[in-house]
Amino acid sequence: MEIAAFQQLMDDLYGPQDRERGIPATVAWLCEELGELAQAVRKGDDAERLHELGDVLAWLASLANQLGLSLEEAALRYRDDPPR
Repeated sequence: MEIAAFQQLMDDLYGPQDRERGIPATVAWLCEELGELAQAVRKGDDAERLHELGDVLAWLASLANQLGLSLEEAALRYRDDPPR
């Protein structure tokens, strides 16, 4: 799945709920999911890691949608002018 399509899917599935929750709460949930990913990396198996990676992507897409920004555009930085 392409990044833009995933971001749109998250908006289609959860957009109204996400906007009602708001940006500060979304950032908090994203941080919680990052913590769960860190734990899965340290102690989990591949299925748990994959699950948590998906959760992080979903919350990141939610945040981008609420900010009105494109994850695809953000990713292009690494193609066009990667940090060195």
